[in-house]
Amino acid sequence: MPETILNIYLIIDKDIVTAYKCKAYQHDGSDEEKINFLKEHAKEDLSNSYHFNAPQNKRGEFMSYKKFSKIESQGLQYKLFEEIFEKFNVPEKPLVCVTPVVDGEIWAK
Repeated sequence: MPETILNIYLIIDKDIVTAYKCKAYQHDGSDEEKINFLKEHAKEDLSNSYHFNAPQNKRGEFMSYKKFSKIESQGLQYKLFEEIFEKFNVPEKPLVCVTPVVDGEIWAK
């Protein structure tokens, strides 16, 4: 049964997460097949993905990538993507592939 899967990009400029981008697909298959599909499309999806503002603190500052990594290591990064999940109407903890874009360069794994 097809489900909504997401290619999410962290736009990082000078070690600061300044934006997110996302491309959604309806795809079926195993989780491994879905992740491979997203990885295969990572480079081409960036240019036609939907833009989202990255969160800012009370002083209007964006978070560092180091802070994002700490949140990710705690498994809490999904909370930062709530606006994306609402936009694409996905269930809690959907299947996603997160790709950093550092100073304009995709860091594909």
